[in-house]
Amino acid sequence: MIAVIGLGKAGLPLAATIADNGFNVTGVDIDEERCKMINSGSNPIPEESGLDDLISRHGGKKLFATPRYEDAKDCNLFIIIVPLYIDSGHDPDFTIIESAFRSIGKILKRGDIVVLETTVPPTTTENLGKKWLEEESGLRLGDFFLAYSPERIMTGYSISRLREFPKIIGGVDEESGKRAYEIYRMFIPNLFLVSNAKTAEFIKVIEGCYRDINVALANELLKIAEELGVDFYEARQYANHEYCHIHLPSTGVGGHCIPVYPWFLINEMEKRERYGKAKLLRTAREINDDMVNYWAEKILMECMKIDMPLNQVKICIKGITFRESVKELYNSRNFVLAKILMEKGMNVGVYDEMFSAEEIEDLGLLWRLPEEAEVIFDPFALKNVVRSGKTRIE
Repeated sequence: MIAVIGLGKAGLPLAATIADNGFNVTGVDIDEERCKMINSGSNPIPEESGLDDLISRHGGKKLFATPRYEDAKDCNLFIIIVPLYIDSGHDPDFTIIESAFRSIGKILKRGDIVVLETTVPPTTTENLGKKWLEEESGLRLGDFFLAYSPERIMTGYSISRLREFPKIIGGVDEESGKRAYEIYRMFIPNLFLVSNAKTAEFIKVIEGCYRDINVALANELLKIAEELGVDFYEARQYANHEYCHIHLPSTGVGGHCIPVYPWFLINEMEKRERYGKAKLLRTAREINDDMVNYWAEKILMECMKIDMPLNQVKICIKGITFRESVKELYNSRNFVLAKILMEKGMNVGVYDEMFSAEEIEDLGLLWRLPEEAEVIFDPFALKNVVRSGKTRIE
């Protein structure tokens, strides 16, 4: 039997996929209502493509959800996929992960395998995870086995990612890696064993760094093109080919992943006083976070073209989530942009098809339909477009 600890947007698709491969899965989650929904065959994450079918077929059968760790005591593989939050200094708060490890340690048996999937700073599994398990179980590494296999899904496409996208796994020691790989490959078809857990952790973190830096490059090139009087989007179209891929510019980078992971390496280098070894990562973070000020200035300039008092020009931000079609505001730069304009005294409202008017107002924002505004900013459009009459910035 397999236990999946954490039945959120990453854990539940994984648990359902494992069940769909014929395994009995015990899912542990502190949300009792979510557990009841799953066991009744009802999907608590309806926006996740393909998950409805898996939960209706396996919920309460092959996949049993519970808020109690003791219900998973007969399992032999424990997969931890719980949130890791970051404090104001960009340092990770391991409280939830530590609780999961220690709770598993209380029911851990000889021969059991524990695999962490949450994205964490390199060395977390071999140092903290191992310590927590040993302290709670009274066992030592070798009595149990410990590995790391980062989730590599994308919200909305998790099932297909689990079935098709390459996934890696690495053990704290060689035997842990081999044992974890042998069981994981029974439900993950495109799996690769890497040298150790630390390498697997590093691989996931640098994927996020790559994206962050390339978005920052696109954002900087957009501003340079504007200064030079060049159409950035035309230039990008013909610059991109087999050996070059310029990303699209944006209001910055939001969500739980890309704006978070670079700090794992930045902070580690700064703790070691190796400041020069993460300069590019820090610069990319600063460029991307500052893009909201760039767009706020652009919106203000468009408002000034309209023949009416500046604070009466109706603005609509068309979309405040961190990514289109995902109802999440975590690290959303579009949400921050709306707040900045409000603080400047502008008449700004928000429209987002993922939210109701009441939900928008509960966030302290004003609901406004795009057709009611003189200036519309669409952060999810592919390029800037200024149209006559009412102004639309995309």
